[in-house]
Amino acid sequence: MKPMDYLKDLATCELCEHRCKVNRLADETGICRVTIPIVASAALHPAPPASYTVFMAGCNFKCLHCQNWTISQYPDNGFRQRGYEDPYTLAVECIDHLNSASAGRVQADRIFFSGGEPTIHLPYIEQVVAEAVKINPAVKINFDTNGYMTHESLLRVLAFTTSITYDLKAYDDKLHFALTGVSSRPVLRNAGYIGNHAKNKLWEYRIVVIPKINEDEIKPLCKFIAQIDSSLPVCFLAFRPNFALENHIGADRALMNQCVEIARGTGLKNVYWSGYTGIAGTVAQVADAISKKNAPESAKIASTYAYLAGCQTHIRNCLTCNTNQACGLKQYIPFRVC
Repeated sequence: MKPMDYLKDLATCELCEHRCKVNRLADETGICRVTIPIVASAALHPAPPASYTVFMAGCNFKCLHCQNWTISQYPDNGFRQRGYEDPYTLAVECIDHLNSASAGRVQADRIFFSGGEPTIHLPYIEQVVAEAVKINPAVKINFDTNGYMTHESLLRVLAFTTSITYDLKAYDDKLHFALTGVSSRPVLRNAGYIGNHAKNKLWEYRIVVIPKINEDEIKPLCKFIAQIDSSLPVCFLAFRPNFALENHIGADRALMNQCVEIARGTGLKNVYWSGYTGIAGTVAQVADAISKKNAPESAKIASTYAYLAGCQTHIRNCLTCNTNQACGLKQYIPFRVC
């Protein structure tokens, strides 16, 4: 095999639903703005599932509330990443750490690919996994995703994963655009496929609860999941101020408990919440530039934050935005980090 042959998919990239078709190997960039795969960092991580977590730089979303914004908005915010790593070298590193005493103390038992969004690095991750399996055929693999991948990419992910952690932001399409810059439809499609055809691989669906923005999305999201299978696991994560929502109010315990009750009311049986609650903040007043848009009030609030952080398209749509290669939001640096 010639060096980098495993990255041939990047020559006409259609790994995610943006289907940009750019030649990333020739330094062309699509919506994610990433060329060759870049590792941001890697470390043992106790959060469920406990793992040796490899964070990949870059993302096909521009989420206003991203807690990993220093790596997800690579390469436009200037934060230094580890860089390209030879797949075999990274695989050895992962296995060595999983065999360490430190891994035993936190019960880390798998390699966990996160980001950013690992889908945009799929052929690279497949190669790392292939090398890791040569070293330890029983190694477990977790894939943490926003779900905005093609069906073909999803099948590839399912082929090598032991577990999947799957993020859901919103059910309503306009709110999803406002929060992330992309449509919710491929995300829901792929979430449904996993629930219907690969539920044994689903660690959990994860929903970050953002006060005044996606509170009303909890019921439709949970109904959507319950109609697939009422036993599917759902974890609500308490929003804490981050990135463009750095001054927004954090979720409190009452809201998180309410989300669990709403979920149970839809028939879901395996629901719980996690996170730090009660962080002070405010709710942005809808900007004049956004106020007359045809969108739910929650989407207008989210779009206002995007507008104030440098986004020029409202309601947001990163695929059609004519400034997506010089996005002001991707260059945003918050003053407050919680």
